[in-house]
Amino acid sequence: MISQRPEDYIGLEEKYGAHNYHPLPVVLSEGKGCYVWDVKGKRYFDFLSAYSAVNQGHCHPKIVAALQEQANKLCLTSRAFYNDALGPYEKYMHDYFGYDKILPMNSGAEAVETALKLARKWGYLKKGIPENEAIIVACNGNFHGRTITIVSLSSDSEARGEYGPYTPGIEVIPYNDAEALSSLFEEKAASIAGFLVEPIQGEAGVNVPDEGYLKQCDALCKRHNVLFIADEIQTGIGRTGRLLCCDHEDVRPDILILGKALSGGVLPVSAVLADDEVMLTIQPGQHGSTFGGFPLACKVAMAALEVVKEENLAEKAEKLGKIFRDGVRAIKSPFIRQVRGKGLLNAIVIAPHKRKEAWDLCLEMAESGLLAKPTHGDIIRFAPPLVITEEELMDAIDIIKESIKSLEAAQ
Repeated sequence: MISQRPEDYIGLEEKYGAHNYHPLPVVLSEGKGCYVWDVKGKRYFDFLSAYSAVNQGHCHPKIVAALQEQANKLCLTSRAFYNDALGPYEKYMHDYFGYDKILPMNSGAEAVETALKLARKWGYLKKGIPENEAIIVACNGNFHGRTITIVSLSSDSEARGEYGPYTPGIEVIPYNDAEALSSLFEEKAASIAGFLVEPIQGEAGVNVPDEGYLKQCDALCKRHNVLFIADEIQTGIGRTGRLLCCDHEDVRPDILILGKALSGGVLPVSAVLADDEVMLTIQPGQHGSTFGGFPLACKVAMAALEVVKEENLAEKAEKLGKIFRDGVRAIKSPFIRQVRGKGLLNAIVIAPHKRKEAWDLCLEMAESGLLAKPTHGDIIRFAPPLVITEEELMDAIDIIKESIKSLEAAQ
């Protein structure tokens, strides 16, 4: 189907697809760097980056070349056999992140499930928790994926509602509250295998915890022999101004979960990293994935991570994030209740004004050439590809400013 009418494509999705998303009414057909183009050829700044999957920018030539080269040789073998891409990738990940072992998966949700299974296995085999009594601790406001077990961790009624019965062995405590974690550990530490946390809660609206929170939680985990599990699927790979968000507090998770930008948005690639004491609790046949660690993914992920280092994307995110927050805070508007974030993972909390809300502002920005999306009704997340230049960022801030002014003027 070739059409320049957005309604044609929207109509097809409406008729033949599940209604499990509420997209902005734009139909995209091309992407390059920090820009995307719709079917009419209109250009937009992409300020969502596929939920931080395209940190390296759309269709990065180095990553696409790695995909094309490997696709012409060998795409998939399954893990029934060895291949000449997986071992080099595993060593590359060891050298890059410093963990003994990697367990490769595909989607972020699969990686989180893998981490939870690892934590429970470790709890039974290493910590000595009685079988079927292991507890995983998570935080209110979390978003770790969409599986039954993961929504069992969730406090979001939309993500969780009417999917019960829920997975047992889960405790949920307030986010950014080390005292709550300490109290739970004092009561139940003997049965707790792992504490799962996002260093910054992305889907919840870029909730940045107090400085020192992660370090306190890590110390509590060490004191009570509990695994500290960091979900860096959205915050990792340079997004917050460090390679990992946990690096801001010099915290090394016992289990590290990566995804999204691990492939630069070219393929679904995720990974769980841990040292031998944790990773080797899983033996052959106890966990796996047909596509996990397939040759195409290995080559793409290595190229994607090379781009992060070669182009100093974490350093760029640190510098440009400060410019973005300063620029948006300088916009004096009744719409802006709060600006928060770290690196190039930022959000504006919107105060309704003249019956206009966050969704209306996103529509206005799209009309002016910038794409962002509300979350939780009154929050707009701003997360452009890390390859954006300072000049492009300033142009984008001008669009945000003019869009806000336009809504203020609307009667």
